[in-house]
Amino acid sequence: MSKSLSPFTKQQLLPQEEMLEIFKRKGELYIGIPKETAFQEKRVCLTPDAVSALISNGHKVLLESGAGNGANFSDSDYSEAGAEITKDAAKVYACPMILKVEPPSLEQIKLLNPQTILISALQLKTQSKKYFEALASKRITALAFEFIRDESGLYPAVRSLSEIAGTASTLIASELLSNSSEGNGLLFGNISGVPPIEVVIIGAGTVGEFAARSAIGLGASVKIFDNSISKLRRIQTNLGRPMFTSTLQPKNLTKALKRCDVVIGAVRGSNRSPIVVTETMVESMKNGAIIIDVSIDMGGCFETSEVTSHKNPTFVKHGVVHYCVPNIPARYSRTSSISISNIFTPYLLKIADDGGIENSLRFDKGLKNGLYFYHGILTNKSVGEWFDLKYSDINLLIF
Repeated sequence: MSKSLSPFTKQQLLPQEEMLEIFKRKGELYIGIPKETAFQEKRVCLTPDAVSALISNGHKVLLESGAGNGANFSDSDYSEAGAEITKDAAKVYACPMILKVEPPSLEQIKLLNPQTILISALQLKTQSKKYFEALASKRITALAFEFIRDESGLYPAVRSLSEIAGTASTLIASELLSNSSEGNGLLFGNISGVPPIEVVIIGAGTVGEFAARSAIGLGASVKIFDNSISKLRRIQTNLGRPMFTSTLQPKNLTKALKRCDVVIGAVRGSNRSPIVVTETMVESMKNGAIIIDVSIDMGGCFETSEVTSHKNPTFVKHGVVHYCVPNIPARYSRTSSISISNIFTPYLLKIADDGGIENSLRFDKGLKNGLYFYHGILTNKSVGEWFDLKYSDINLLIF
């Protein structure tokens, strides 16, 4: 019998198992949570429940003593959840991964080790060129949570904080109208036989929607103004009722402002919020009416607005009470902390499961959108153009 001329053995011709590449888990995360030192910032990135979830997944958390006090979470709450507590801020900043609400100051950046991963807000409009130069010198990888997108392309952190700001603006207005705040003594309630309070909301985004939802729930008569018809249509659909909506026509807006008891401004612009309400319009408003300018962190949408603080939140101009605090969610620090923590925790667990931040950025476009520094290289186009800094496309750095 002739010998087979096949170059392969019988064993080689049998179906072989395919070897799949498996990413090795690159150890545990070691997360440092420093105490917030920014003016009137009381929020914290992770709640004790979130810390417990991370610890049970094999990660370590080092918390600076008192970091949760502003949100009414004690050190013992965190130590019971498994976190290590220290009074040494430098020790916390030496961790490989740092979680903050506010961006770190230049002094705090000096405490960071080279190659640290920083996750915090960026607050681009309040930053200086020195901040980015300091991060570059330490080769930091930095993510801004307000730029992170979810699967549907939305910004979950911005939306959550906007929901709080919208709801809070209605509650703050109801406080300011009461006699205890030397207001007009009006109640936000649909009382039989009493005409309801009139509320004007400028801007039909998330803040406007949640302000309207709260005001309607309390029994107010609400009018919403926005130049986007699709946003006005969406807000009516989301609130499940037909209501007064209008584009920003000066005649209609002036007429509504003259009659209203409360006006909430929540208009966003690409750089600065557009001024929608002029000083003349404010002069025509009722004595003791309330203005809540939620857009004040972007410059404000009322011509008469000036930045105020949580300590002295209001001032009166032309007989109208102005509330222009830039960081409204910090007033409700515990709710805001839980909200931020809910966004952070799944991302942290995912980063660990993917085998580190490099792999997560490779697979998750939404997370990659939040990246503005990669090993000391600026990767965000808007930051580069705003501060006239060189930037690189992240897709050329991560394959």
